Amino acid sequence: MPSMHSKNPNGTTAWFRDMFSIGFISAFVYAFMLGSRELGVPDEARYCEIPREMVAAGHYITPRLDGVLYFEKPPLFYWLQALSIHLFGLGQWSMRFWTACFAVTGCVAVYAMGRHLYDRRTGWLSALVLGTSLLYFAMGHIITLDMAVSVLLCLSLFAFVWAERQPMGARRRWGMGWAFALAALATLTKGLIGIVFPMMAIGLWIILYWDWGQMRRMYLGQGVLLYLVIAAPWHILMQMRHPTFLHYYFIRQHFERYLTDVAHRYQPFWYFLPVVFAGLLPWSLFAFQAARFHLRTTWAERDRYRSVMLLVVWVVSIFVFFSASDSKLIPYILPIFPPLAILIGRYLAHRWQEPLSRGDQIAFVAAGVFGVLLGGAIAFVVPLDQASLEPHTMPLVMACVGAVFALTGVAAAAVGLRKGLARGVVVLACGFTVFLWGVNIGAHYLDTRTIKPLMPALLARLTPRSIVACYGGYNQDLPFYLRRRVEIVDFKGELGYGTTLEKTPWVMGGSRFWRQWRSRRTVYIVTNRRTYQRLEKQHIVMHMVAQNAFHVIVCNKG
Repeated sequence: MPSMHSKNPNGTTAWFRDMFSIGFISAFVYAFMLGSRELGVPDEARYCEIPREMVAAGHYITPRLDGVLYFEKPPLFYWLQALSIHLFGLGQWSMRFWTACFAVTGCVAVYAMGRHLYDRRTGWLSALVLGTSLLYFAMGHIITLDMAVSVLLCLSLFAFVWAERQPMGARRRWGMGWAFALAALATLTKGLIGIVFPMMAIGLWIILYWDWGQMRRMYLGQGVLLYLVIAAPWHILMQMRHPTFLHYYFIRQHFERYLTDVAHRYQPFWYFLPVVFAGLLPWSLFAFQAARFHLRTTWAERDRYRSVMLLVVWVVSIFVFFSASDSKLIPYILPIFPPLAILIGRYLAHRWQEPLSRGDQIAFVAAGVFGVLLGGAIAFVVPLDQASLEPHTMPLVMACVGAVFALTGVAAAAVGLRKGLARGVVVLACGFTVFLWGVNIGAHYLDTRTIKPLMPALLARLTPRSIVACYGGYNQDLPFYLRRRVEIVDFKGELGYGTTLEKTPWVMGGSRFWRQWRSRRTVYIVTNRRTYQRLEKQHIVMHMVAQNAFHVIVCNKG
């Protein structure tokens, strides 16, 4: 570890000054227009509605979605969201607060680990690579569990790496304890991967070095006990309250999802190759050179670079793990991004003042070519494909976003090829940050599934005794914006299992609902346009309240 003397440029004061600076810059980048976009459907709406119901009911142990028992995920992120509601109220910004906080924490963490393993420049460049990677930035603005669990997993990994470099004693014991504690928090965020990934990567790393003595040096007894103290109580309490919980939670939501296509998310084995390349843009242009640099160095001198080899094993093992699964989604691969950022950051730091290699020249040329081609696609193809959504504003916004992308690629290529890698990287990072801000703004025009634009018309008519029902589907953001539970007609979806555990009269079939529709109560239907047209053909008497290209709200009273 660096000297603890404050006057030393590598001392504690310098570390904290850099970490504060990176945290401040990252917070500015990620907070910009954080709450401007409506909640995405279904994920963002789901992970806001569950904590909203926790706060409204005052019950924080059993998650519920629209009042229905919901066992798919553990509660840590819901608890953080509930805390955000208590502190900042219900809003789009407040509900994205923790996602952005975890994203910023990840940037600070890769700086600290990059500097610990190498030097200050590597730390800064690692944070730069991570914070301006396309997928990481996007997930830092989307409310899901993936950013939180990815950062907690990597903090656990980094704690282990730091501890493994310490001699036997109190410092190593504390570091290992933190590794197990953070793995437990990751488990409370998204389930078994919180412990499976660290065990898998560290186990393969031990086998690679055939260093079984590492098991003793990990303080396993203390670590396992700490893990269970943190992760086990909620699971035990849930099983005591709901006897089928553990079977559904572990067998259905973990093993069956991984081993079968029960979630209908099958993709080919190579699916994550283009995902990682696109998600790491613009830094994936340097990934091949970075891979050659690290694999050649670390394998030839693997005894000297044990910690770096663990980062490589982490990336490869998680990539293969998800590639072998029958259930794949883009955000799943996010846990490999922090270690990848360190590996790419180290390569860039190594080449910072050196003449451009052939690989670096190719990377900058590719930046220019990708900039023109993809920038043109963003500026022209996307607005044409989505022309019916926002015919006036959206093409202008996307044209600006595409232009920024194209100019960034061309400028980075010109500066990098003429002035060297360092200046080219700075131009690439600055321009791509502006592009990412534009993507965040443009997402408002592309994600049109939200019900929010129709809410003013409904809220103006709604009374406490009125009934609001989703017909033939479930608009997950509807109860959040209404601040109340809604009825669900002729649909169960992910709520199906919860409806088998207790009575849920607000989840009903069509015959019962239509009796309610013909009663004296004021009833509103929220549905999609296709279902509305089908109901019209059945000569159902409906009075229009609000509509757009996708959603329709009707009432049984004029």
